[in-house]
Amino acid sequence: MTQMLVLTEPDLRNIVRLDASAVACIENAFAALATKPVVMPPILRLDIVENRGEVDVKTAYVPGLDGFAIKVSPGFFENPKLGLPSLNGLMILFSTKTGLVEALLLDNGYLTDVRTAAAGAVAAKHLSRLDAQSAAILGAGIQARLQLEALTLVRPIKQARIWARDPKNAHAAAQDITASLGISVEAVRSPEAACDGADIIVTTTPAEQPILKAEWLQPGQHVTAMGSDSEHKNEIEPALLTRASYFADSLAQTRRLGELHHAIRAGVIAQSRSFPELGQVIAGQAPGRESRDAITLCDLTGTGVQDTAIATLAHARAREAAAGKSIDTKKSTGGPL
Repeated sequence: MTQMLVLTEPDLRNIVRLDASAVACIENAFAALATKPVVMPPILRLDIVENRGEVDVKTAYVPGLDGFAIKVSPGFFENPKLGLPSLNGLMILFSTKTGLVEALLLDNGYLTDVRTAAAGAVAAKHLSRLDAQSAAILGAGIQARLQLEALTLVRPIKQARIWARDPKNAHAAAQDITASLGISVEAVRSPEAACDGADIIVTTTPAEQPILKAEWLQPGQHVTAMGSDSEHKNEIEPALLTRASYFADSLAQTRRLGELHHAIRAGVIAQSRSFPELGQVIAGQAPGRESRDAITLCDLTGTGVQDTAIATLAHARAREAAAGKSIDTKKSTGGPL
């Protein structure tokens, strides 16, 4: 059989949303990392320095799933000056039985946005205080908005503060989120002001120098750091890792390119030191928050297992809804170009 399902971004937006089912999908993916012989090779990475561009290729095979995804994810951070989005990309879903392409997901990065926000919700669900009601978001892009929305799915968030380098962006994001979520969101002038008294702090930027200082943290806070997904990115002051209980999405990966990578380079954490992974907490193999006053930090660098999980969910939903276009890859689609 040579049928392949092609799904565009509008198709995918109609069938996959940032909701409880998406959070559960990613939660199960993290648990699989801890409990199953998942095959997840290191990220393949391409840098295009002159245009502040980077391309990541991620994949994972999860025993028990019928498909595995390969995701190509470009990020070009000068694009907003051109009126274009910073992130783009697509996913290809292959059969684990035959290796044939089952679906081409032309999502323009949408599925990555959803699974990344869902991962933030999973981290907060398992590591923040149950009664967390206030959030600080550092950054004002798509992930800033989605991360806050995701938090409302797992915690009774009533208010939030947003900081961004460009105050106009912070104010715009605050207004948009207030309207969409119906909670009080305030733009503030400094990251320290945003974090003061917040129950949950989420960093969502491509910063290359720390924007969150260790001295700002207060007992009981939880930090999710999701912007440092390459070696040169660094949102968290390395000393913070000595103050907080640290958790990784993938320890091997965060040692290489996450906030842990920078703490090791700075000499504040030993290369050989072991830390629990989020999946181990979910599976009951490691403790999460151990006291109300504990400070927790989850280092999310983005894993291939998340991409395979969200692509599998999208494919199943598309088949249920008869969405997308099925094409026979052995037949011509038209005349010569």
